[in-house]
Amino acid sequence: MIVESGDGVQNNVLPDTTMTMAFRLRGAITHDANSNAIFPSSFVSGIRRSSLTVSYARDTLNVLVIFHEGAASAFFNTPLHEFAGIPLALNNLVQASMVRDVEEQLCECATHAERITLIENWLIARLSNYTPDQLVQHAIQKIKSAAGDIRIKQLVAELPISRDPFEKKFRKLVGTSPKQFAAIVRMRNLIDNYSATSTLTDVAYSAGYFDQSHFIKDFHSFTGKTPKEYFATPPQTW
Repeated sequence: MIVESGDGVQNNVLPDTTMTMAFRLRGAITHDANSNAIFPSSFVSGIRRSSLTVSYARDTLNVLVIFHEGAASAFFNTPLHEFAGIPLALNNLVQASMVRDVEEQLCECATHAERITLIENWLIARLSNYTPDQLVQHAIQKIKSAAGDIRIKQLVAELPISRDPFEKKFRKLVGTSPKQFAAIVRMRNLIDNYSATSTLTDVAYSAGYFDQSHFIKDFHSFTGKTPKEYFATPPQTW
């Protein structure tokens, strides 16, 4: 994904099940957690529990790599849950000289297509005998097919592994716990499929909530707004 801003823009980033790697080629980016802290020039963003407002200054250019769930573990040796919720400078995960080289090459590219090809080739070169963990991938698909409305105990009962080792493996390869992953899937599915013709009570029940106050609390934590406020004027989210 290319994020380019001429006049500056603010974006409300909701929690997601995917991880992101970003290259800031021009301009500055700050976030509401610390408006004085500028994002590193290249960083990896872990899975978060709550929304984040990101501000792009004038004349910014950023290239984002959105990994499929669990796929970032193919490129980084660090257990992914260790930087959940935070943007971590890429040179903490990859040799600093290699990061500088790819940053310089990205700045020299004439088109976005060239930048995308450069990053794809750089990532492919980092792959070494990688085999996706089929058990974790199966769990991810089960959670997504249930729209997040699934009990982890029920999920583990179908797997040839006990709960503790499964959860450790899932956190390491995906970046968060199965329970939190399911919670994100459930809330994103609820938001993506919201219809103005539905009542908020119906929406909550359809997502597996049986307690309205619990639903509102979870929703506010996820988006920073109550359901009524959010759906009145949904913010732009990328």
